[in-house]
Amino acid sequence: MEELVLQAQKLCKDFPPEVKRGEPAHALIDLDLTVRKGERVALIGPDGAGKTTFFRLVEKLLNPTSGQILLFDKDLKDQSDEIKDKIAYMPQKFGLYEDLTIIENLNLFADLKGIPKNERKAVYDELLQMTALAPFINRPAGKLSGGMKQKLGIACSLVSKPELLILDEPTAGVDPLSRKELWDVLSKVAKVRNTSVLISTGYMDEAARCDRIYILNEGKVLSTGTLSELTSPYQNQVFYLPCAEKDTRKLLEKVADSPDVIDAIPRGNGVKAVFKKELSKQDIKEKFNILDIRPLAPVLEDAFIATLKKANEHTAGHESFGTIDLKDLTIVKPDPSEILICVEDLVKKFGNFTAVDQTSFQVSRGEIFGLLGPNGAGKTTTFKMLCGLIPATSGKISVAGYNLRTARAEARKNIGYVAQFFSLYPTFTIKENLTFFGGAYGLDGSFLDSRVNEIAEQFELSSMMNVDSNKLNEGFKKRLSMAAALIHDPEILFLDEPTSSIDPLARRAFWKTINKLADIGKTIIITTHFMEEAEYCTKMAIQAAGRMLALGSPAEIKKIAGLNNTDSMDEAFLRIVENDRKGSKS
Repeated sequence: MEELVLQAQKLCKDFPPEVKRGEPAHALIDLDLTVRKGERVALIGPDGAGKTTFFRLVEKLLNPTSGQILLFDKDLKDQSDEIKDKIAYMPQKFGLYEDLTIIENLNLFADLKGIPKNERKAVYDELLQMTALAPFINRPAGKLSGGMKQKLGIACSLVSKPELLILDEPTAGVDPLSRKELWDVLSKVAKVRNTSVLISTGYMDEAARCDRIYILNEGKVLSTGTLSELTSPYQNQVFYLPCAEKDTRKLLEKVADSPDVIDAIPRGNGVKAVFKKELSKQDIKEKFNILDIRPLAPVLEDAFIATLKKANEHTAGHESFGTIDLKDLTIVKPDPSEILICVEDLVKKFGNFTAVDQTSFQVSRGEIFGLLGPNGAGKTTTFKMLCGLIPATSGKISVAGYNLRTARAEARKNIGYVAQFFSLYPTFTIKENLTFFGGAYGLDGSFLDSRVNEIAEQFELSSMMNVDSNKLNEGFKKRLSMAAALIHDPEILFLDEPTSSIDPLARRAFWKTINKLADIGKTIIITTHFMEEAEYCTKMAIQAAGRMLALGSPAEIKKIAGLNNTDSMDEAFLRIVENDRKGSKS
């Protein structure tokens, strides 16, 4: 039998209710988990599942309520702090020193770990080669891209040659290409050093690369096994349903609402559906009035969603976003000929650096437009210019019929904005936040009061109006952010990484609301690193190094990448960006 590096037995951790801000006090319940030598193990689950709590228990940052943790066959509570030399922990917010260079950060962590100076060069050379950071050793950490920062964080964690590496969502907010590079590093670490890796991640494709996977929810292990063991129950239950018409939203809604379906998401010019049981192709065709279907191999996300729904049809995350009633918002029929956003030859320079270079596109009423690209591509800069937050160097931007160069204030009245991170006032109640943002958008008097009450009812916040926003879980924070952005009934809604911190079931409910907003004529501009979410967009742009690489519908983007409708958007994105990089080098 392979050597056990880590073993948790009937592990429980309780918190006082006030520490958990009203959420369940049982963070972990009878958790059993093992990690073997050289093994990669993934923990996946919604926010609040207990993943970070478990990592902190292993690091002795918390004490268990009951149960046992064995580290290298010894009870953790009986081991001295010297055991920490055998493990390395990289939390979600890893403490790099932004003003220090790459080599200075490595030296600092080597000092903290007591690595003799005469041993450091060999260790550094190995880590810098693995991470491809060698050409940048004198660059300050604060000037690295998100992906490079994460690779430096892993390198710093590995200077002491730990036997167990614990990573808490190391790729959150990182683009698919940087994530791929980061996983290449982890694969090398496991192979060259035979290091065990225990990782939590919100990306199912990452978890699928691990040797074993644990699905957690509300402190309990719902299921565990290899990728094959978790997905095999859903063989012959996953299909691609092509849509005869261009707009797949109606088919998606019909399939998702079917009692025979576990999960449904858009895929190219059609819908990918996971059924509760095996059905004949003919039954599926007749049920949804389509001419053809294609079987697909199940993937980890299919098993993950099915497992969560079977455990509890209404998880906390799912309930906390819910289905929103949009009855009091202005309804305008989506019109492809009505251009609400027009961008022509857009350029933004910061000194000698060109962040956005000659970008052009149009967005019509009722469209969902995605801005995609690797870190440093220029999408955030483009996003800020569209919102009127920063001026363009040259080019033209028209938003809701207003030129942003000459009528920025008028354009902003037609815009709602949801930031990536919760940006409302944490010490304000829900009512105070809605009142404040309504006033900021120009509403006042009795009309403001009525809009606060209407929007609170639409987003099912009426019973919580006097609750401080910092006491809300992530799903309710997203709901409040959306309510604040829509209180003035804008024509255009800007969403910056809106689902980065909510669980997959809540993401499904969130996108159902976005589709409804588009159906009543709202125009949506969104950035996301979840490529499967890009499939919800009617049109998207992929940028890299400030340049536009591809523009079109999900199906058109896949065609540009040389792929089929049933292929993943992750694969299309990677192929387009990597081909561009290869072309730039040649």
